[in-house]
Amino acid sequence: MNTEPIWKSWFARHGSKLLLFARQQARNPHDAEDLVQEAFVRIWRLYGHTGEVAPGLVYRAIRRLAIDWARSLDRRIIREQKTFELTPLSSSFEYTLEKDEKQRALLRSVDRLPNEQKEVLTLKIWGELTFDEIARTLDLSLNTVTSRYRYALQKLKDWVPEELDDPNTNLASK
Repeated sequence: MNTEPIWKSWFARHGSKLLLFARQQARNPHDAEDLVQEAFVRIWRLYGHTGEVAPGLVYRAIRRLAIDWARSLDRRIIREQKTFELTPLSSSFEYTLEKDEKQRALLRSVDRLPNEQKEVLTLKIWGELTFDEIARTLDLSLNTVTSRYRYALQKLKDWVPEELDDPNTNLASK
């Protein structure tokens, strides 16, 4: 009597062919085994209860996973390049200090806003609500919500440079 799980014998028959295919699909040969494992587990969970899985399903899953992994890697590389471009090594410390200072100035300016404007601004920017959603949430007219938002932005536009120039709040001058 054979007590070996069905998937082990299936994988013993098809695993080497799947790995060869994965090596062709992966950008990095070290990822091939991970691709095979991930694809096999996904397909076996879906169809393995029958005892036999068509190898074509696993090949297709490997191909799709390889494409997804490559896209993910491309996105990560682009993000890292953008970050590197924004923060050159020679000035990353200054950039970080300047960015932190600007963020503090913005937060101080937001704190100065009237509560009605601060509420709308918070829901719009950080809550990511539409003006219509904000109007319904606060039980206000759409015109009132948009004007409060517009007034808040105008005040911030005026106040943030003042906050940065104020020697009492500017960290660079201390």
